[in-house]
Amino acid sequence: MTLSGRQKLTIIPLLLYWPAIFIATHIPKVPLWVIRAHMSDKTLHYIAYLVLVFLLWFAISPYKKVRWRRAAVWWVLFVVAWYGVVDEWLQGYVGRNPDVVDFLANLTGAITSLIVLSIFPFWPASLVLTGAVIFVLTTFMQANMADRLPVTNAAFHLCAYGFFSLLWTRCLHHLLPTKAPQPKWLAAALAVPTSFLLAVELSSAVAGNGFRLWCVIISAAGIAA
Repeated sequence: MTLSGRQKLTIIPLLLYWPAIFIATHIPKVPLWVIRAHMSDKTLHYIAYLVLVFLLWFAISPYKKVRWRRAAVWWVLFVVAWYGVVDEWLQGYVGRNPDVVDFLANLTGAITSLIVLSIFPFWPASLVLTGAVIFVLTTFMQANMADRLPVTNAAFHLCAYGFFSLLWTRCLHHLLPTKAPQPKWLAAALAVPTSFLLAVELSSAVAGNGFRLWCVIISAAGIAA
């Protein structure tokens, strides 16, 4: 069977991502960076399954939005839900405690992803979910990661906003008749990522994390790149 380009874009990351989150949830001790981040593991469970369902859906249905009357949607939800159950159960064998709330966070992330995929096609859905991951990680991380893990923090902001900008430019090609590098196109290409960056940093400041100028500068570099 010949895979489409879009399937390759999702299957390859899926084959890397799914084993990675399985390993992460079966490490006997919670990773140090999670402890230092002071972030709820429920938030991480939510994000993990948000991304997992996105990759899984487009791996099996690369050019179709979610339609709730289709059996494929419910099969995806069924498989992911049962995986979440088994995942929590197996954690009891590696010294971690199975948690019903973790499972509910997993399920919420999966359903959220399907809702987004029922509204948006591939590229806009990618943009929305990437933005959601950036927003949640930035806003709900209660520790100042710029001080605790400066290299990791810098890499996250640079790559995350660079990837967000790349996805936005893909969407922009379908929205604007003007092509790059026309001034109107360039203005639009920079406006949305920059506005999103400022909104995220404002939300983070309101949440008590303060305004982090260095993070803004690194994120802006990712947008410009």
